[in-house]
Amino acid sequence: MCGIAGYWSRGDHAIAPTVLRRMTTCIAHRGPDDEGAFHDDASGIALGHRRLAVVDLSPEGHQPMTSETGRFIIVFNGEIYNYRQLAAELIAAGARFRGHSDTEVMLAAFDHWGLDAAVRRFVGIFAFALWDRRDHALHLVRDHLGVKPLYYGVTGQGLAFGSELRALEQFPGIERTINRDAIALLLRYNCIPAPHSIYRGVLKLPPGHILTMTSRSAAELVPRPFWSASAVASTGLRQPSTLSDDDAVQALDDLLRNAIGLQMVADVPLGAFLSGGIDSSTVVALMQAQSMRPVRTFSIGFAEEGFDESQHARVVAQHLGTEHTELQITPQHALAIVPRLSSLYDEPFADSSQIPTVLVSEMARRHVTVALSGDGGDELFAGYNRHIFGEALWRRIRYVPSPIRRMAAELLLAIPPRAIARLAAVRPRRPGRQLNEAHAAHYIHKMARVLGARGASDMYLGLVSHWTRPEQIVIGSHEPRTLVTDETGWPHGGSFTDRMMYLDLVTYLPDDILTKVDRASMAVALEARVPLLDHRVVEFAAHVPLAQKLRDGRGKWLLRQVLGRYVPDSMVDRPKAGFGVPLARWLRGPLRDWAEALLDERRLAQEGFFHVAPIRRAWSNHLRCREDLQFPLWDVLMFQAWLDERTVAA
Repeated sequence: MCGIAGYWSRGDHAIAPTVLRRMTTCIAHRGPDDEGAFHDDASGIALGHRRLAVVDLSPEGHQPMTSETGRFIIVFNGEIYNYRQLAAELIAAGARFRGHSDTEVMLAAFDHWGLDAAVRRFVGIFAFALWDRRDHALHLVRDHLGVKPLYYGVTGQGLAFGSELRALEQFPGIERTINRDAIALLLRYNCIPAPHSIYRGVLKLPPGHILTMTSRSAAELVPRPFWSASAVASTGLRQPSTLSDDDAVQALDDLLRNAIGLQMVADVPLGAFLSGGIDSSTVVALMQAQSMRPVRTFSIGFAEEGFDESQHARVVAQHLGTEHTELQITPQHALAIVPRLSSLYDEPFADSSQIPTVLVSEMARRHVTVALSGDGGDELFAGYNRHIFGEALWRRIRYVPSPIRRMAAELLLAIPPRAIARLAAVRPRRPGRQLNEAHAAHYIHKMARVLGARGASDMYLGLVSHWTRPEQIVIGSHEPRTLVTDETGWPHGGSFTDRMMYLDLVTYLPDDILTKVDRASMAVALEARVPLLDHRVVEFAAHVPLAQKLRDGRGKWLLRQVLGRYVPDSMVDRPKAGFGVPLARWLRGPLRDWAEALLDERRLAQEGFFHVAPIRRAWSNHLRCREDLQFPLWDVLMFQAWLDERTVAA
């Protein structure tokens, strides 16, 4: 992976050459191995690159890179995993290559097939800027699922782009007015979904889209899709697979072997994250099945009861015979990360599992340059609790009068978290089925907040929301519509569970999960690859009928059957836990003073972004254990910490 940045200045607006250098320098962590720049003063184009060398470590992999014909110049962040197969086709068509990088293959593909046709043939993850000298056009392109980030902004002086927001901050004229509507989105979803950003003058390119700017472009540029998750989902629902269970398992095994095998190609040390859950265990199992030596695997554990899953990873690693590295994290070690989060994540971001993700990335980077991850399995094969229980719950409560449901919700919310934890502690347990006491209050209170839903879609919104009415928290905000709340873009047909899986795929996955992993890994120059999100796997999963995803009250049935060929079910059969930290406890303990300073009543009033009373009330209720409000509070705290960091930087 790498970092890219650049601009196209308008008309006679001259941009100092030092601007591009500042843009790339501030994302140097994404590519510490090399840097490069291309300037064309006559056209006003400037392309900058920071390189993390993974494939073709020689100077032939240097960027910006020019195509053999001289027509195209590219700066590229990502990997094209099928580049060797594409290269063979292109050589047969007359292409010649100096080195063996995927970037050079991309350029030859553009020369021979054109941009759109080439991009549709890429299997990989990518964000790139392509300058077309002949047509005098700049193209920005982001991969199918949004694994790699790409920001852009248009000003009177031109268009600027970059892998991270901080790069665009260096471009003159970029509007850095804080977007209050984006803060409202942050408080609902704990992240800021594309195309929005925290600044009014900056946007994120949506996944699977191309943005083209020419000298004749209108002031408002409109990205166009080259791949559509909605179309893929709709096609899958209209044409479900008729494969038998055995044939479906074999087909998925073959496809995953191919996807994972392609992603094991690297000229640097490679390993994998291993939590011991279904997704990461499947990835590691299929890596080990194709490797002549033990695969390097990495996991971390916490001393706090209810949050340590390292023993599960250890058992799977021993069974598969990997070379396993495990780090036990002390609270002090984890808490030391918190003051760095606002800088690492560049834009306000509030998924608290960012803390262990940063820690495991730092540990892995000491040993490898590339790490494969299991992200995507939940979204594709129905792995979240809401997929398993959501539709059944709605069927049970939909006919109960809303006043009664609201009353039940109020009663549940009135139960203190400590009381819920005590009940969970004495609840009869079965192996692999216990309710995690540390999370019990969160789940019970979340259930209470969806009881008043007006419909299934409203219920999903409640399940994914932290603050249910963020406009009442953020002064002067108007919460924009998103893919979650705009039903016009949803796939046609399917069940409530199908819709939830689709929405998770196009919102929660790119805006939260993939953002979390990208920033944490690239902060330490670690390339994270996600083989379950090979778009061919996504398209296959779309055709898998729900009965082969959900069965016997468990999600990811088909994926479990593949894993069962390599790892006994007993090793991975446990409830969905997530990658969490004891945040509720920390906010009442070691993080209390830090949080209190950020949530100070006078400070909040002076800054003027939030209505003070509801935030102070939430803070008080959390401290007194009246409610578990760790996640809504974390949203506010991460914005406040980011504001602190940006104020200091200014």
